[in-house]
Amino acid sequence: MATANTQIKVVSVNVSDKKGTIKSPVEFIECNEKGIAGDAHAGSWHRQISLLGVESFRKFEAEAKRTIQHGEFAENITTEGIILHETAPFDRLMIGKVELEITQIGKKCHGPNCAIYQEVGDCVMPKEGIFARVIKGGKIKAGDKIVYQPKVFRVLVITLSDRASRGEYEDLSGPEIVSQLEAFFSEHRWHHKIERKLIADDPDSLRFIMRKAKEEKYDMVFTTGGTGIGPRDITPEVARSLMDKEIPGIMESIRLKFGADKPNALLSRGVAGLMGESLTYVLPGSVRAIKEYMGEIFNTLRHLIFMQRGVDIH
Repeated sequence: MATANTQIKVVSVNVSDKKGTIKSPVEFIECNEKGIAGDAHAGSWHRQISLLGVESFRKFEAEAKRTIQHGEFAENITTEGIILHETAPFDRLMIGKVELEITQIGKKCHGPNCAIYQEVGDCVMPKEGIFARVIKGGKIKAGDKIVYQPKVFRVLVITLSDRASRGEYEDLSGPEIVSQLEAFFSEHRWHHKIERKLIADDPDSLRFIMRKAKEEKYDMVFTTGGTGIGPRDITPEVARSLMDKEIPGIMESIRLKFGADKPNALLSRGVAGLMGESLTYVLPGSVRAIKEYMGEIFNTLRHLIFMQRGVDIH
């Protein structure tokens, strides 16, 4: 996997005025808010610029037994020095003043209906090409250095428990959330930093921590504990007071699914929503419930991450 210290360079910049055709190398490209000026793929969408590495070219050349020219796979930017398809969506590529955000790895191949496929006989772009959108514009030319900056998802996991905070028993639900998240991020090659906090069932303490996470724009906040109806169960109320958009379907679905066999599951008051830029989930305090809830949350979490950032992956 690429690292933040990985440096790569631009080998060629290429454009075409029609989609699905081979691109031609040019002296430089001008990037703006819609992509590359004069290129057919420019527009208000997430696949403004395509990139492919010479590392992919070489593999294909060995199979095709011929030299592949830059732009033949319709890539706007030909790179060298990194395995591009090992990056991940929302990582960034810094090229001088230009800042590109990766939005997609690979794409659907149109096969014989594609001019590239007809002329080259195959296409490596659907497997190993990547796509990006312009965050900051400017000029790019062959020879420019590129600095790779992975997106690091910042996550806060908060356990609420009077007894655990006093050291009367070990917190198990917080570590279970962390374990589940580690597996999720690893599966999608996303870099991440997960922090844990253990506090008593105190609304003021929770409100302070969650408000700070909102202000510091954590990507996700998970709480565990305090979702019952006891006098100290205050987590849903505090979380709702800080949420800007609730996503009720997630928890409604979980309660209905597990409540069918275990009616007590219907008593949990877990909530989910968007707190500023932080996806926020309020979960029960038992390890078994965490396993059940997280399994369902993961069914929509990747889609929510893309949706939140304005990337349509339907």
